Amino acid sequence: MLDTVAEKQPDRRPAIVICAWDADDLAWDPVEDLSGQPWNPTGARTVAIPPEDPEQLVATLSHSLRDPSCRAVLLVGRTHKAGGFRVQMRAENRALNGDGGKLTHTGPAIARATAPVADIVRALNAAGLNADASSDGEHDVGSFLLYSILTALPDNADVPAIGLLRAPADLSADAVQKGVKAAAGAMARSLSPLPRARPN
Repeated sequence: MLDTVAEKQPDRRPAIVICAWDADDLAWDPVEDLSGQPWNPTGARTVAIPPEDPEQLVATLSHSLRDPSCRAVLLVGRTHKAGGFRVQMRAENRALNGDGGKLTHTGPAIARATAPVADIVRALNAAGLNADASSDGEHDVGSFLLYSILTALPDNADVPAIGLLRAPADLSADAVQKGVKAAAGAMARSLSPLPRARPN
């Protein structure tokens, strides 16, 4: 009987959306075993968003953030620069077509990530992974997504934790998995529990 009651209870853990935007890079797999259940950090649950057209992906991610239980977004991709993991701290107002033009003429020049960057870098280093934070953006889908999602947030809403994690291009899938888990775990520790539902 207790199990039946428990199964009907809503999941009150805050959600972290994890989106690996490159369809050709399958290094991040949210389902780590044969159970079919996605991996979750302590105190939060993960929601995987599969890659798709960048503009549609912005709409999908922005829609996810309208759910009050969604408190964080972690974008995952590769860096074209040498070194270890990079946590990108900001994105510029640049069109995705690479011609140097602006994405929008009314938006800010840059948008700053709201994820706990220092905590993520510490968690990656503690997991034995080389990592640092960088203000230098890379002109690709990841930066486009970061800028677009941040500037689409409503002004009057609580600001969710939104971050961009880049793994070295030659890093193994196992190491990428380890890095994503460390980053998501750090984000989960910064999230407050969801309020309890009020009885009717």
